[in-house]
Amino acid sequence: MDAVRAVLIDVDGVLTVSWQPLPGAVRALREIRAAHLAVALVTNTTSRTRASVAETLSGAGFPVSAEDVLTAPAVTAGYLADRCPGARCRLLNSGDIREDLVGVSVVDDDEDAVPDVVLLGGAGPEFDYAALNRAFGHLQRGARLVAMHRNLYWRTDQGLQLDSGAFLLGLERAARVEAEVTGKPSPAFFEAALARLGVGPDQALMVGDDIENDVLAAQRAGITGVLVRTGKYQPETHRAASGEPDHVLDSFADLPALLRP
Repeated sequence: MDAVRAVLIDVDGVLTVSWQPLPGAVRALREIRAAHLAVALVTNTTSRTRASVAETLSGAGFPVSAEDVLTAPAVTAGYLADRCPGARCRLLNSGDIREDLVGVSVVDDDEDAVPDVVLLGGAGPEFDYAALNRAFGHLQRGARLVAMHRNLYWRTDQGLQLDSGAFLLGLERAARVEAEVTGKPSPAFFEAALARLGVGPDQALMVGDDIENDVLAAQRAGITGVLVRTGKYQPETHRAASGEPDHVLDSFADLPALLRP
């Protein structure tokens, strides 16, 4: 732990559930700040912009600003600019995130333009049969499939809720395409976070509740992984995982003790 200079932190299920702070999370983040460690909140959340995430968290007492937040939509904007500049994108997402899709040309279904890219964010009521079938039609006509994440579900105060990864699997199978994934567990997402903080992977630690997409994906990128038993954590998922986390904690509240010399 002596080498750690930066902490990457998932938000949903680690710091909060349904945007309500988990016990001890605010205090723990304040301790990490006091230890002069760099912090990046790395989230696949696609229902809010970076500014909205930061405003909600700071309002709950977390010492964060929009500059500390790296979302899947923000990384996606950079990905699209590099890989398919000027592409017309049909966005299927629950929540307004266009503020973070800087430079992305988003077309609506009522426009004549045929999209070059079907862009999937997070699931919600918008993921009905008609919308998914239109996306399927675009893919059959040659559109690329870009997904901000592969999350199958997330935890809310109402329990586990289905996420867009479940629909993504169906679209890939039906259209016989493979999605280009830009958020976690994409290596590019972790590289963007490290570059933002100015540290190497051996100087960073990733804290998440998703063993595959948060923790093991970070470890494959050379980052120390910490799994917390909150949020979407389930013992059976842990047992069936493709690897073992470097560390397992009951909650984010226990992280400062792990980081102390």
